[in-house]
Formats: sequence, structure tokens, C-alpha cells
Amino acid sequence: MIYTRMAVVIDHSHDIKPLARIPICRLQSYSHLDPNMRDFTHDITHTSDITTSLHKSSSTPCLSLATKAKEEFESPNPRIEIISGQKAPKVHALVAEVAIALASGVKPTPVPSGLGGAYYLQSRKGNTIAVVKPADEEPLAFNNPKGFAGRMLGQPGMKRSIRVGETGIRELAAYLLDHGGFAGVPPSALAKICHVTFNVNKNMGLASNPPFKITSVQRYVEHETDAGDLGPSRFSVCSVHRIGILDIRLLNLDRHAGNMLVKNFHGSYVSGMAELVPIDHGFCLPESLDDPYFEWLHWPQASMPFSETEADYISNLDPFKDAELLRTELPLIRECSLRVFILCTIFLKRATAAGLSLADTGEMMTRGFIGGEESSSILENICVNAKANLDMEITSDGSDETKEFDEMFAFDKVFEDGLNQNEGVSTHSANCKPSKMMKYSSEGARSKLSDARLTRLVQESDIKDGCGPAGIPISRSVSFAAHNKNHDTGVCVSFGDMKEDEWSSFLEYFEELLPEAFEQTQSTSLLKQRLGNSCEF
Repeated sequence: MIYTRMAVVIDHSHDIKPLARIPICRLQSYSHLDPNMRDFTHDITHTSDITTSLHKSSSTPCLSLATKAKEEFESPNPRIEIISGQKAPKVHALVAEVAIALASGVKPTPVPSGLGGAYYLQSRKGNTIAVVKPADEEPLAFNNPKGFAGRMLGQPGMKRSIRVGETGIRELAAYLLDHGGFAGVPPSALAKICHVTFNVNKNMGLASNPPFKITSVQRYVEHETDAGDLGPSRFSVCSVHRIGILDIRLLNLDRHAGNMLVKNFHGSYVSGMAELVPIDHGFCLPESLDDPYFEWLHWPQASMPFSETEADYISNLDPFKDAELLRTELPLIRECSLRVFILCTIFLKRATAAGLSLADTGEMMTRGFIGGEESSSILENICVNAKANLDMEITSDGSDETKEFDEMFAFDKVFEDGLNQNEGVSTHSANCKPSKMMKYSSEGARSKLSDARLTRLVQESDIKDGCGPAGIPISRSVSFAAHNKNHDTGVCVSFGDMKEDEWSSFLEYFEELLPEAFEQTQSTSLLKQRLGNSCEF
């Protein structure tokens, strides 16, 4: 069935018929929103921005394209409009079903579980077809119905590197990046739903429901249970690997058992037969290198080698092409998140090519606790050292830092020059680029010099008062397992302030540091295997 700019209402006989003219849904201006939240709220409060930058579809059911103010409230009938995701497969069919359900008078049913506001939408026959999550009802958002309210859109959320009101964007991004349904992410879209009753907290400045809400809409997946109700031995290796590959690419901060649904189980106790479906990707694509959580990290399937199909899929991934896809289809996503995605995809590709397993790769991305203190992940330390190498290249190009470095060691230079004149040994100028990259250990004064430049690589959130002052540098690591107490103050490695040429150079240094890191990880993995085979625990 093809829907072309169709708006629908319900007459007294419950038959669906087209309206004589397409109604308009007013775009409300939320005056109580954080004025600093320009990127997201500006797009949802101006009709012209939505029609131009968010790629509205002219073939979406119940879609309103007109913008005349006098027509804004002519029709109060429920309807849905795609904001982003209309080019993704299966999205139009999903939105068409939702449109028909809304036109039939179906009311959203609140989902009791979870910390955010979520609603089931049923068809006229009563079967659940979609899950809807309004942006202003996310955890900590001002209209959250479960007591976790109080912040404006754009402020730090439950995860310090993901802002309030932006998890729905990431739900769609996960679907767009799951090429060919490799991991099984359900069809998702970012939509505007008009004249449907959702939650409004009266103490937040609104007396009644607004005429519309920006929401994520995801296809409901029929399932029997979730991964939390079964042991990991029940799950197929393929399902675990494919979800893990997606989680690493997106740096999923919240992959727990409850957001992996179990299909094809049917009460069977046969091991390795249950298929998993990943949902709830709102805490993916953080703005900085935050600490991920991978439920599958210590499952036996994660330590098994990738199949040829999986290895080929990883090899064919193009992070730069995928980032451009998100820029085009989902312009609300921030560039710093795209850079984290590019970095993690490159990391996955290189790790797989080096023979590392899913578990090995996931462990390198995850922080640890040693002696009651949080330690940086191996990935974070690689990035810190890559940035230090980049800063040495920049400062060796005649910058003020190089001059200060020269003055600090003027005596040593005079002494060395004297030796060279006596012995005929030539020296490299301080303005030359470093001929050899820095290794993982500190190098005295050069380490201190590069540490001063690392402040641009960190990003501090304002989740709570009393955080350390902005600009706290990340300590250089002596090894991959070095401690980093700065995580306690909300500091994460970020790439948002890098210029394009700096970002390109950083990636080159990053990739050059990977082989040695992978070699160390493989050695550690082999040691663990030998201990596991020779000891009884």
C-alpha cells in the first residue's frame, strides 16, 4: 500500500477517510528549555528548520507540510510525522501502522519498567506494534513520569557523555548503522506525534499536553523473555558476536541483559539455540570515550573466534562513510560523537585483523578497578599517547612550548654542542618533526610537556556540583593499566575540539600505536588460558 501525504480522521462509523485538506501540527516554543541547548531545541521549535534540515518525507502517512500559522490548530486529530529515518528500510511500514492505530483512537499504554517514559502502541486488533519514547520524558528530562525529572534538554544525562533528550537520536542511529540487519536492531525512526496524550509534569510550567512531542518510534519485537532470565549457554554464538560487534562500533554504555530480547526459545533447554535481539540503544555514541558496559564480555561465546562471515562484515565496514551517512540522515548528531564512532570502528577492524576475539577487544575498551580505584581503559591510554605524539609534532614546529622547552634545557644543548664540535657529531634541530613516536612509558620532561597539551583532549561534564575544575589534564600512562583518578571528577577523553587536520593526524598516530597494544593483549590472553587449563578454581 502506498501512502502519499495522507492525513486521516475517524468518523462516527469508525471508517477511515481522507481529510479535505492536510491539517497542521503547531510546533510549540518551549520557553522553559535551557537557552544554551541550541543544537536540538532550535530544530524542534521552528517549522522551517524541520522542513529543510531534517529531511521530511513527502510520502509519510499523516504528514503535514504546510506552515501557515492560521492553520495550526484547525485539526486536533492524532497524527505522526517522520523527522528523520524515512530513507531507512521498513520505517514507512512501521509509521503507516502507527498512523492507522492513532487514527483508530488507540491510546498509548505506559510501559511500567525502565527509568524513562515509554509507551506501547497497539493496533486495532490489540497486538503491540511499536514502542514510543518522548524526548522530554527521558531519564532526568523535565517531563519524566517516574520521578527522575528536573533537567532541561541538552544538559548532562544519566551518562555524563550523553545529553538529556538525545537518546532517541541514538536509537535511530543504531538502526541506520546496523547494515542489512546484521545485529537485528528493530526498525526505528525519529518522529513528531501530534495531539496524543503523553505525560506532562504540571510543576514544570505546562498546564496541559503540548500539541506535539518529538519521540523515537521503534518496532515492537515479539519475544518470550530477555537474556536476564537465561544462562548465556542458551544463546547462539552468532547472536552474541553480532550484538557485540554493534556495541563496540557504537561504544554502547549500557548493554545489559534486559535489553537483549530472546527469540526462538520456545522453552527449549537446548544450548546455543536462542536468538537475541538488541534494543534500547539510547546510551550509544557518547560524546567522549566513556566507560562502556558489555554484558556479554565474559560469556564463553565472546572468547570464540569470529566466523568468516563476521570477519568479512567487520573488514568491509567503512567508518567514514557511515559517519557521513549519519551527518546526512541525522544532522542532529554531534561531530564529537561521530569521531568516537570512527575511532571505535577503526579499533574493531584492526583488532579483528590482528586475531583478537570479541572478548579481547571489549576488555581493551573497558575500564577496570584496581585497589579500589578506577583505571583507564587500554583504548583511552592509547588515545592519550597518540595525542601526546601529535602535540609533540605540533610543538616541535616553532611553538611557544618548544621555546620554553629549549630554554629549560639550554645548558644541556650547550654541552651537547660542545661535544659535537669536538667529536664531529651532527644533531637534529629542535624544529624538526620527531623521528620516532613516543612509546607508552613516560619520557621525563617530554612527558610533562605533552601533559600540558592534553587538556584539549579531555571533556568535563557538570553532572554534579563540586566536580574538579575544567581543564584537568589526564595523567600520562606508564603502561596500559595506569590509574586515572580523573574519571571520578567526570573527565573523559574527547575529540570535539580538534581541527580536521589534527583529527586526521591523530588517527594516524592512533593506528601506529595499535600493533604493540594488540600484541600485549594477546600475550595476556594466552597467559590467562594457560592458567585456566592448569589450575582449578
